[in-house]
Amino acid sequence: MTLRVGLFGTGPWATRAHAPALAAHPGVELAGVWGRRPEAAEQLAREFGGRAYGDADALIGDVDAVAIALPPDLQAPLAAKAARAGRHLLLDKPLAATVEDAREVVAAVEGAGVRSVVFFTMRFDAGTSAWIERQAAAGQWFTGRADWYGAVFGGDTGPYADSPWRREKGGLWDVGPHALSVLLPVLGDATEVHAARGGGDLVHLTLRHASGASSTSVLTLTSPPPGAGVAIEFRGAPGIATFPDGVSGPATDALARAIDALAGGEPHACDARFGLRVTEILAAAERALDA
Repeated sequence: MTLRVGLFGTGPWATRAHAPALAAHPGVELAGVWGRRPEAAEQLAREFGGRAYGDADALIGDVDAVAIALPPDLQAPLAAKAARAGRHLLLDKPLAATVEDAREVVAAVEGAGVRSVVFFTMRFDAGTSAWIERQAAAGQWFTGRADWYGAVFGGDTGPYADSPWRREKGGLWDVGPHALSVLLPVLGDATEVHAARGGGDLVHLTLRHASGASSTSVLTLTSPPPGAGVAIEFRGAPGIATFPDGVSGPATDALARAIDALAGGEPHACDARFGLRVTEILAAAERALDA
């Protein structure tokens, strides 16, 4: 059965990942595109199929599922509306900009009985998800770290440098979900959340986990480009597990696996409820920073 999907969003992530992945997926018909810039929606529809919609509600009414590539403060209310209309959800991280909005999405999903997948890239990439699963199976970890040094605002001239929501929310909310998507399945849920500021938007996040292990994360979008990168490591009874270079594939391949998960009918670990838990931890870290 072909899943008719409507794409919401026309920015760089929608253009580079969502639209090509949806258009190429054999089980999907990209039925339409809606965006805040009608001319961009027209261009995406011409390039990848479907038609441009001027009204978001009309697109929700014409599809089986929605894929949302919008800032979190816009994604959450749109996702809740689509879920209440009986549409399955392919969402991006973070799920929402506030815990209240994230809870509204979960309530809508559970109330309507629709499926949801939140696209945490590393959890859907074939190589990285397999590595995470091996560390989770090994267990007995004493501590872990997951550091994301992004250069979006540190001199990088990439496509996300003009992102207002990233400028406002910083690395904690943009790359923090990536770190949590690795730490939580391996070390367990966070039972304590602490945070301290560094330079720019840099945040040092420290967690205590249900397993008894602790973890740290350095999260920023303002790293100087020569210092940018990702470092993930676990230490414990199994030894030292360091995330290997070269195992991650293109984002479109990972997104195709997320589409598979949405279409497959079985609940996925990265659903709206997991997205809510990540939002709760980010909000707790923000409160710790304010205190």
